[in-house]
Amino acid sequence: MDDLRQTYIDLIANAPDEATLEDLRLRAVGKKGEISLKMRELGKMTAEERQVAGPALNALKDEINSALAAKKSALENAALDERLRSEWLDVTLPSRPRRAGTIHPISQVTEEVSAIFADMGFAVAEGPQIESDWYNFDALNIPGHHPARAEMDTFYTHRAEGDERPPHVLRTHTSPVQIRSMQDQGAPIRIIAPGRVYRADYDMTHTPMFHQIEGLAIDKNISMANLKWVLEEFVKAFFEVDDVELRFRASHFPFTEPSAEVDIRCSWEGGTLKVGEGDDWLEILGSGMVHPHVLRSGNVDPDVWQGFAFGMGIDRIAMLKYGIPDLRAFFDSDLRWLRHYGFAALDVPTLRGGLSR
Repeated sequence: MDDLRQTYIDLIANAPDEATLEDLRLRAVGKKGEISLKMRELGKMTAEERQVAGPALNALKDEINSALAAKKSALENAALDERLRSEWLDVTLPSRPRRAGTIHPISQVTEEVSAIFADMGFAVAEGPQIESDWYNFDALNIPGHHPARAEMDTFYTHRAEGDERPPHVLRTHTSPVQIRSMQDQGAPIRIIAPGRVYRADYDMTHTPMFHQIEGLAIDKNISMANLKWVLEEFVKAFFEVDDVELRFRASHFPFTEPSAEVDIRCSWEGGTLKVGEGDDWLEILGSGMVHPHVLRSGNVDPDVWQGFAFGMGIDRIAMLKYGIPDLRAFFDSDLRWLRHYGFAALDVPTLRGGLSR
């Protein structure tokens, strides 16, 4: 046993690496190692022999394990010392240039619009992107035969055959947020509802998922004149011009009555949009006075309260303001495009400091 001990102590002390050390461990104290095999022979010994051999074998096994652990620690320390000698960094060298990330135009324009309406007293409201058929259509006075409810225009969630529960949809506008906000807060209320919406369409100016922002203001003495002032102030602030002319054209939306589409006077000199001058007109949003049915859906009495609502595409006004030609580029994840059209991370839009760079 003394010879066995000395043999393994010497081999462990001279092991050049951890692989050799592991091999020695298996040869000595592994399941089929020499010391392990000798311990199995204890059963063949007499009681007197076991009283002598047993403690001696346990002590030998403990000594070998201690030697293995000490050698492993020494090898690890030596490897670390070698890495510290070979891997070094000259801190006096100039650092590598790091490209700062940029804010997507959609995020930037959403913040710009929110800052403008916040200055006019509008709060930001949010709602679920998967809506019930009632919130998305029925509560907004959209009848069952309306084309928007067809599956070719709206994304419906899957329902098992025979399921009689009302269907759910990917919301086609953020108008359901208006209903939910009225139900939660009542009147008076003044909110904007930005967010993603979904429709089955795809070309240069349409994508299946896009962004919209809608506004709602309800009080006892609100009229179309208030709506006109709010939109004029918004357009002047957003496009950063001193004067603007809006044109209201009669239209039809199920959720407003009367309804109007809003155009802005502009020019396209040299392919560049200039707002507030020229002889051209550009449609930018839809608006109107909230329909009594919509007020009742939000648990607001239309005999006491009235208000206006409006909605516009965030992607569309971002394209107009920053000269982005193709809507699909917003979703291509092209870093070159984002570096060109993106905004600095600390370029937070404020009315005092300026909305855009």
